[in-house]
Amino acid sequence: MSRAQIWALVSGVGGFGALVAATTSNEWKVTTRASSVITATWVYQGLWMNCAGNALGSFHCRPHFTIFKVAGYIQACRGLMIAAVSLGFFGSIFALFGMKCTKVGGSDKAKAKIACLAGIVFILSGLCSMTGCSLYANKITTEFFDPLFVEQKYELGAALFIGWAGASLCIIGGVIFCFSISDNNKTPRYTYNGATSVMSSRTKYHGGEDFKTTNPSKQFDKNAYV
Repeated sequence: MSRAQIWALVSGVGGFGALVAATTSNEWKVTTRASSVITATWVYQGLWMNCAGNALGSFHCRPHFTIFKVAGYIQACRGLMIAAVSLGFFGSIFALFGMKCTKVGGSDKAKAKIACLAGIVFILSGLCSMTGCSLYANKITTEFFDPLFVEQKYELGAALFIGWAGASLCIIGGVIFCFSISDNNKTPRYTYNGATSVMSSRTKYHGGEDFKTTNPSKQFDKNAYV
């Protein structure tokens, strides 16, 4: 029904916005602030920039000037998040055309196909984001708990949680869109029952007139018999 599709659209578009925020964020991994109390500085990195901040509120960011010297897992996460954002954008467009409450998209059968396509695209977008964030988080946790890793260790940044939340919203919205197709298939049955109900109401109306005309005679016959 249209109400379920509205919730699916809100969930999908909200997830798409979260994916954009996570992709552009620079807090994919951060140094723990507990270990930097003396210097009061910390470092946080994203898919596109490396940033450093201090307790005074100032920070400086330096972008990755080259693509080929970036670590392989960062490049993979870049591709997955870009794919997730692109799919989320097209899923939002398809969702607007496939909803019942909109006047674009053609017939109900065509809208059902577009809604199904929007659901599949939203699910793929969520899976891409879920995979990218999980890959990045796995790299961070592996280095953090590795006793042989002597370089700077990082913790999970806020962008990862935003990406996971956006992926979950996209998947939920896509599933709701896919299940809304069954409601579209049931629409002709409800219209047919409505037609039969109209016919039955007409027959009842005519039957009521016959009852009114024949009722006095029946009562008269009964009184006459008594």
